[in-house]
Order: sequence, then structure tokens, then C-alpha cells
Amino acid sequence: MRSIDGFWAQRLQNVLAAPLLAPFVKGAKRLLGGQDREASAAGRMAVKTFLIRIAGAGLAFASQILLARWMGAHEYGIFSLAWTWVIMLGVMACGGFATSASRFIPQYRQSEDWAHLRGFLTTSRLVAFLLASLVTAVGISGVLTFQGALESYYVQPMLIVLLAIPMFAVGAVQDGIARSYDWTMLAMQPTYIWRPLTILLLLAALILLGETVTAQTAVITALVATTVIALAQYLKLAGRLKSVVPAGARETDLPTWVLVSMPMLLVEGFIQLITSADTIMVSFWHTPDEVAVYFAASKTLALVHFVYFAVRAASAHRFSGFVHSGDTEGLSAYIRQATMWTFWPSVAAACGLLLIAPFVLSLFGPGFSDGYSLIALLSLGVLARASVGPADALLSMSGYQKRSALIYGTTFILNICLNIILIPQMGLAGAALATSLAISFEATYLAISVHQRFKVHTFILPILLSGRRKT
Repeated sequence: MRSIDGFWAQRLQNVLAAPLLAPFVKGAKRLLGGQDREASAAGRMAVKTFLIRIAGAGLAFASQILLARWMGAHEYGIFSLAWTWVIMLGVMACGGFATSASRFIPQYRQSEDWAHLRGFLTTSRLVAFLLASLVTAVGISGVLTFQGALESYYVQPMLIVLLAIPMFAVGAVQDGIARSYDWTMLAMQPTYIWRPLTILLLLAALILLGETVTAQTAVITALVATTVIALAQYLKLAGRLKSVVPAGARETDLPTWVLVSMPMLLVEGFIQLITSADTIMVSFWHTPDEVAVYFAASKTLALVHFVYFAVRAASAHRFSGFVHSGDTEGLSAYIRQATMWTFWPSVAAACGLLLIAPFVLSLFGPGFSDGYSLIALLSLGVLARASVGPADALLSMSGYQKRSALIYGTTFILNICLNIILIPQMGLAGAALATSLAISFEATYLAISVHQRFKVHTFILPILLSGRRKT
């Protein structure tokens, strides 16, 4: 019988020897020092974004591990489910303005339409706050109305955590505004560094004061941290904008903004629903302890998914610039490069994660090691999405946001149906498999749609084959 150490050593050797990493290294050199200024700038932004999200992932791992240790699996599962609802509803409550910022801000800057730019910067955050406040009111009313159908331990944490949605939504729009100016640190640090760090520090302070950490105390600290960090980002963003946006009157074109933003809302909302639906649906059939295991597995996998979101964040407003300038050749080249930036780092990250996942899961506490198979299954979906690059961002930024909404809406419905079928039969593994199958469908649909409209391949295999033919 092979020893455990020998088994993992052999796996590490196989991964390090894999030729898959060579294209990533070569691509990284082109990305950071290429001759194409726009592509190089986008590449550097993607790298900065990825590095911040790696740091955020490390911080998130530390905080989630400590939360699981401090609260125990049961309370941690309750908190995980409550915070998943905030993330899902908070993204949808933005009204799509978090994404449409990457379309309208470059457009107004390019045309020097400062009045509409000033109007958009103000209105986008105000609309997000008002919509999110409405979502919070409806959510709290729903919990109070149907609390008899809910497990009693979910009610109080849900009532508290829903209050975080308005400032969560405002922060998301501010992230989009900062990304549109390539202010990577201001866009990413509040969400991925300062907010989780604040939650962790507040909980640590409570423990030092002798308080017991429960799901309820955790959601209270999450509410405080979300509010404080969003306000701090608002002040910092206001100072930066003052130096680049001339003072003057504001013009509002709300119908146009809403018309473009709503399909983007559906895209962002469905992406988040696809990402979060499995955790929520697991809670319908399983206990908070099992929800905690599933949530820990999905959080462990987040590092791999960060590659896709990093490139997507760096690319969205550049797609808009290419489209509005009519640079078809530049757009085609950039799409191919963006897919390469997404796929190879995702493969490398997935391989590395599968090596260290047993150790990472063990840090959460007893029983969490059962999440290893879930990570392997969920990785298939993450790599499927990475294999077509930020194709959805291209559709949204080029006027095909309704097509993106249709794709993600269909994927969400498929994901729900697969979860309903597979979770009762396969348990947690069924939820992971359902999500990966749905995302694979999504990636295929996106690749076909982009090729039909732009005659460009975003799927990694045709890109690699065309590259070999050129050489």
C-alpha cells in the first residue's frame, strides 16, 4: 500500500512536469511586456486584479476557517447560508449599474460628454441604494411572513443580514466605477480585503471580550463591516473622481441607462444565482452542518474562479472601447488573448488546488474533509467557463446584453432543475455535479453566440489549433 506522502509527492511531480504550464509562462511574458499598449495595460490590470483576489482569497480562507472553528459547523452553516443570500440579492439589487458603468463611463469619456458622465456617476449609486432598500424591505417581509416554514435558527440571522444589502449594492456599483478608470486597488481592495478583514477583526475583538461567536453575532459584524467599508470607499472614490471629472451640471438619461443596465442586471444576477443556487438548495435537503461542508468546498475553489473574474473585470470596459471605436481587428486579437489569459492560469490553479485541498479543508475542522470530492466536481465547471474566456462580457459590452441574459437565464433554470433531480439522489455531490453541468452548457452557448456574431472563436481549442497553423 502506497504511503500518503508518496501519493501526494507523485501527484505534485506530475503536475510540475505537465507541459500545460509552459503556455501560461510564455503568455505571461507577452502580457506584461507586449508591444500592444491596450492589451498590455489590460493584462497588467488583470494581473493586479488577480493578485488582489489571491490576497483576498487567502484572507477569506483565514476568516472562514476561523469562523468555522469559532462557531462550529452548525452555526457556521447558518451564517454561510445567510451571507450567500446577501451576496446573491446584493448583486441583483445593483440594477445592473455595476456592469453598465464599464460601458457608459468609457463612452462618455471618449466623447467628452461630461454632463452625462457626472449624471451617471451620481444616479447609478442612488438607484442601486434605492433598489437595494426595496429588496431589503421585501426580504424582511418575506422572512416574517413565512417564518413558520423556516427552521427557527435561520430566522433571526436572516432578518439582520438582509439590512446589509443596500450598502453592499452601493459598494458593487463603486467597484464598477473604479474598474472603468483602471483604479484596480480602489475597485478590488474594499470588497476582497478590507471588508473580510474588518469582519474578522470585529469577531476577534468580541472573542477577546469574552463573547460567544454565533451566527447572529457574525451577521451583525458583517452588517457593520459592509456599511463602514462602503462609506470609506465612497469618500476615496469621490476624491479620485474630483481630479478627473470636470465640475459642472449633471444630465440624466435614466431611461437609456435602465434599458441597457437591466439586461446586464439579468446577466450578473443569473451568474450569481448559478454560483449561489447550489448552496441555497443544499439547505432544502440537508442540515446546516452539511451546508457548511458544501460552502467550505465552494470557498476553497474560489481561488480558481478568481482567474476568470479577474480577466473579466479587466476586459469589460476595453471591449466597449473596441466596439465604439470600430476596431474589429483589435477586438478579435484581444478576445483570443483574453481567453488564453483565463484558461491557462485556471488550469494551473485547479491543479495546485487539488493538491492542497485536503489540507485546507482539514483546517475548517472535523468532517470538512468530505468536501474534497465536491471541489473536484466543481472544478470541472470552473474550467469549462474559463475555456471560453470573458465571452459574456463581450456580448454585454457590444450591445448583445439581451443575448447574455437569455444564456444565463436558461443556464439558471437548467441548474435549478438539475439540482432538484440530483441532490435527492446524490446528496452534496449531486449539487456540485448539477452546477458543473449547467456551467458547461453556459460556456458552450456563449462560445456559439460569440462566433455567430463576431466570427471569432472564444473556445480555447480552436484558438490553440489556429495558433499552431500560423506557426
